[in-house]
Amino acid sequence: MIATIDENSGYCYGVVRAVEQADNYLEKHTSLYSLGSIVHNGTEVERLNSKGLKVISYDEMNNLSDATVLIRAHGEPPSTYQLAQKKNLHLIDCTCPVVLQLQKKIRTTFAEIQAQNGTLLIFGKIGHAEVNGLVGQTNGQAIVLENINDLHQWLIHSHERLCNPIAVFSQTTKDPIEYEALGKELRSELLRLTGQDQQVAIHNTICRQVSSRHPNLQKFAREHDVILFVSGKESSNGHILCELCKRINPRTYMIEKMQEIDPKWFQPEDTVGICGATSTPKWQLEQVFSYICSSEFDNLVKFK
Repeated sequence: MIATIDENSGYCYGVVRAVEQADNYLEKHTSLYSLGSIVHNGTEVERLNSKGLKVISYDEMNNLSDATVLIRAHGEPPSTYQLAQKKNLHLIDCTCPVVLQLQKKIRTTFAEIQAQNGTLLIFGKIGHAEVNGLVGQTNGQAIVLENINDLHQWLIHSHERLCNPIAVFSQTTKDPIEYEALGKELRSELLRLTGQDQQVAIHNTICRQVSSRHPNLQKFAREHDVILFVSGKESSNGHILCELCKRINPRTYMIEKMQEIDPKWFQPEDTVGICGATSTPKWQLEQVFSYICSSEFDNLVKFK
């Protein structure tokens, strides 16, 4: 059996930066608070916890004072910064530059269209940390759409606003093909419902580093008999990319730890591709690779 690690998998820049800053701080201090999980990967969170990182909720942050809190790459709404100032908290702000730029764009655009009774739509996962931060730039007035069905429901209940300006943005880690399809459906439905072209601005806000992984992963999935997709179960990006692999290669399996690997998935002559989400560290991919290539695992497959 031959195994290969996808060279394009591993942390995106924003997550690399956040984890590095946490590691650097914990080399000099005994503890650090992280508002929410620094990365949607349980194994990496456990490693950082062992060094002194403590994940806290918003309620727990409200009870802190004179402490240091890390803002993860997903970003936060303005209310978080207001609370930090009120509680005299020092922030290590690791908001991804791509997310930070998107927040500013949404804030500016919302101010422009609000005066015209316009609507700002965000294609993203409801409740996701990044999306919460984006919605916060609009004082909670943005509409979040998870899929085309949500779009249709919004159109049904928003007839009186369809002739006003509409601005559309996407969570940075969403599927670019799904986002394109949602944009086309919106334009088509607006033309059908209003009989005229509307003032619709669809902004391309999916991270380029993330979007480039889609065609690369499709090629990688085709080139191997079995795909092991390493990702935290809570990773939105992980589920999107894993499903992409599954559509190309049905023998795709999502795992978080190497102990979850089942020898029954393999044949001795298989080629195995190991890849992961933007929240999956390289060391975890290498750990899975070492296990798959070990004589112990080889025997498990041969004599299963």
